Amino acid sequence: MSYPLFFKYVFRNLDPEQAHHLAFGAIRAVGRVPGGRAATAKLLAPRDPALAVRAFGIDFPGPFGLAAGFDKNAVGIDDLGAVGFDFVEIGTVTAQAQAGNPKKRLFRLVEDRAIVNRMGFNNDGAAVVAARLHARGPRRPKRPTVLGVNIGKTKVVPEEGAVADYVASTEKLARYADYLVVNVSSPNTPGLRDLQAVGHLRPLLTAVRDAADRTVMSRRVPLLVKIAPDLADEDIDAVADLAVELGLDGIIATNTTIGRSGLASPPEEVEACGAGGLSGAPLKARSVEVLRRLRARVGDGMVLIGVGGVETADDVWERLEAGATLVQGYTGFIYAGPFWCRTIHKGLSARLRASGRTSLAQLTAAAR
Repeated sequence: MSYPLFFKYVFRNLDPEQAHHLAFGAIRAVGRVPGGRAATAKLLAPRDPALAVRAFGIDFPGPFGLAAGFDKNAVGIDDLGAVGFDFVEIGTVTAQAQAGNPKKRLFRLVEDRAIVNRMGFNNDGAAVVAARLHARGPRRPKRPTVLGVNIGKTKVVPEEGAVADYVASTEKLARYADYLVVNVSSPNTPGLRDLQAVGHLRPLLTAVRDAADRTVMSRRVPLLVKIAPDLADEDIDAVADLAVELGLDGIIATNTTIGRSGLASPPEEVEACGAGGLSGAPLKARSVEVLRRLRARVGDGMVLIGVGGVETADDVWERLEAGATLVQGYTGFIYAGPFWCRTIHKGLSARLRASGRTSLAQLTAAAR
């Protein structure tokens, strides 16, 4: 049975959160079979050396990674790498373990190829995730998958305690991260997006940078901030200027949106989803717009990761042309299935050849 038929007759009839656990469980189960991970990689993750990207001083096998939210607890990093993701971002992880928002909290809008979630940073907490990462073993090059670690604020922590909360996570997790992301843009933790205001963001990013440097003295851990698509243009400019001022290593654009305009799904279906962040195809135009604005503002030296509405190789290519160094997806994985990464990589290789370039680095350099 093809994946579209499997989705239509099986996954679509399951609760979305249950379907996620079943699918992720299957990916991890294959990885536990002797030789299973290698066989999966051979089938789903053929590597074209021309797609290699260098960012943060790290060699990525390609530009396309998995956004935070899929593997919240660092339980299947290398299994997801075998499926074809060039890098995997875990989390969002909070300093304290938390169950997240009450269920039901994940909804599909199939006509829009979109998802609404109000998960609420459900995760095992920084200490447990750190122990899991420690057990995983040394960082690259001994481990094949480039790892991003995304951290957020514990829900019960008040705004005045946010900096200390992020620092606590940084002290536990930074040593295991190829790059570290400060998430201040999820709509599902009350007050979190207020931290995107420069007056709050400057001391937060400064404290996390100091904590990472203090904790990991053998190298500089690249630090990024992830922003919302719902920011006004002048606020995007302010965050970009702050990132340059602080010497931030990158910005991820963008998180989910609280907007609901322009959807094809029936209004009553959209309303039934309730509050939460919308991801998937409807986010595409705004996320590209934000990405272009950021690149124009920060110049050439900063890594930008484009995410939001990425479904096809054309979408990835568009982000690279718009100034992204790397690109992430998530919702497209739900609708496209296990061959998604393979299809995107083959499409990127074809586009690269058609462009007359010999490496992806030439495209990203030209875009900047």
